[in-house]
Amino acid sequence: MSRTASWRGAALGLLACCAAVYGAAAGDLWLRARSACFEGEKYLSWHRDPALKAAHFDGLLAARSEALLAERRSGRVDEAAYEARIKLLKSERDFRVGESSLKYAHAWFQTAVELFSPPESRWVKLARVRMAETRELWKKELDARKIGYSDYMLE
Repeated sequence: MSRTASWRGAALGLLACCAAVYGAAAGDLWLRARSACFEGEKYLSWHRDPALKAAHFDGLLAARSEALLAERRSGRVDEAAYEARIKLLKSERDFRVGESSLKYAHAWFQTAVELFSPPESRWVKLARVRMAETRELWKKELDARKIGYSDYMLE
């Protein structure tokens, strides 16, 4: 084998490795942008139908309460600690149900746009549109609740 042939093989191998790394990175960013968009859409659907949000957190409360009850029955948790932890779990559920779904939707769409581009995938393009929509809806929500804000606070 000549020196030229081995040099060409090494160059082609290096080029193939670079293309594989670039492809893997682009694929990873595409998948992460898609996941962020799905999360943003979930929170946006919770804004449109708050019963879905309440049902989700009620389900989490039920699962955690059941696990805590099992600990109580096994004797690992006494009655006072059990009652305190149940009260804490209910308080957490109430807080999460009361939080703005639009705030989280905007944050997820912003994440897709700012952290997972370039490449400018279809998910980033969708997130860019949804981010503008949710920002305006969030402003209206804050105005309706009479909560003061400046535009920089919504970044």
